[in-house]
Amino acid sequence: MAQTVGRRDVLKGAAVTAAGAAAFPAPAIAEGRMKWRLVTCWPKNFPGLGVGAQRIADRITTMSDGKLEVKLYAAGELVPAFEVFDAVREGTAEMGHDSPYYWSSKNKSIPFFASVPGGLTAQEQIAWIMHGGGQELWDELYGEFGLKAFPAGNAGQQFFGWYRDEIKSLQDLQGLKIRMAGLQAEVLNRLGATTVNLPGGEVMAALQSGVIDAAEWGGSWMDLAFGFYKVAKFCYGPNIHEPGTANSLVVNKAAYDALPASLQMIIQEAAVAEMTNMLSEFVVMNGRSLKSLVEDHGVTIGRLPDDIQKKWFTVSEEVVAETAAEGDINRRIYESWKSFRQQARALAPLSELGFMEGRRG
Repeated sequence: MAQTVGRRDVLKGAAVTAAGAAAFPAPAIAEGRMKWRLVTCWPKNFPGLGVGAQRIADRITTMSDGKLEVKLYAAGELVPAFEVFDAVREGTAEMGHDSPYYWSSKNKSIPFFASVPGGLTAQEQIAWIMHGGGQELWDELYGEFGLKAFPAGNAGQQFFGWYRDEIKSLQDLQGLKIRMAGLQAEVLNRLGATTVNLPGGEVMAALQSGVIDAAEWGGSWMDLAFGFYKVAKFCYGPNIHEPGTANSLVVNKAAYDALPASLQMIIQEAAVAEMTNMLSEFVVMNGRSLKSLVEDHGVTIGRLPDDIQKKWFTVSEEVVAETAAEGDINRRIYESWKSFRQQARALAPLSELGFMEGRRG
């Protein structure tokens, strides 16, 4: 079960901060050239996420004129995918590229900075973090771990999942082993499934071997690249679980604080640039890949039964609200997010939602 930050975690964070500061002595900075490691949760050169992380590394190196040279390590090259958070925290690497909801076991409110069920669209997620108070709360929460993070990508729309067997009602989810992450996994558990969180590089093998019965990973672009359609014939939407999942660039805070303001700004701007670049790339490539799945591979995208959709949103509200009871910072994150969502809901019928309904005809 996920837990809030305890005394041991805070003390560990402080120790890591002190050790991190010692690892970056003044002469190294004064000489004007540093080499940093960027570890990721993604397979090497993986479409969208892996390539996006490489773009961040390249941007920082180029924008700093080589003063801060960043080398990327794909999942498993330096640390496993699900050890990125701790690797950056402990100073094994200075930076990491991830999706924050992988770290819900560290604190139940971390997923708010990626995606939570019944949450925000990609555009809304970016807006809340950058201009709605989210970044300040994120800084406070991650500061307890000796970390600093910035939004650094968004995969946009996703499929609800790929299933070996047809799903006709809520009853068909009972007992299924399904790959899903974050608070979304808890919702699916309460709907009767058993969830397993696997890094991307392990999902296809788990489907092929029957370790899992279904998998949720991303949108049509990434799912086509993995070839899920070869072993799971039933794909479902809409993406009621993750309408806009953000990625982050997480940085060792001691290392970041030791940098001059100019390099700090370069890191921040490199992350923000990838946030918009990645999302727009996914919009283009998801459209092309959906066409390929349907026309080249004969995939039919089914619509989730109404009883699943209705139950999903009901349970989602319960799961997300429960995070507020974990502690003061958790309560403030939930209240900020909820207030922003209410504002976004009021605007939606007069903006994108209303337009999309009209455009559909």
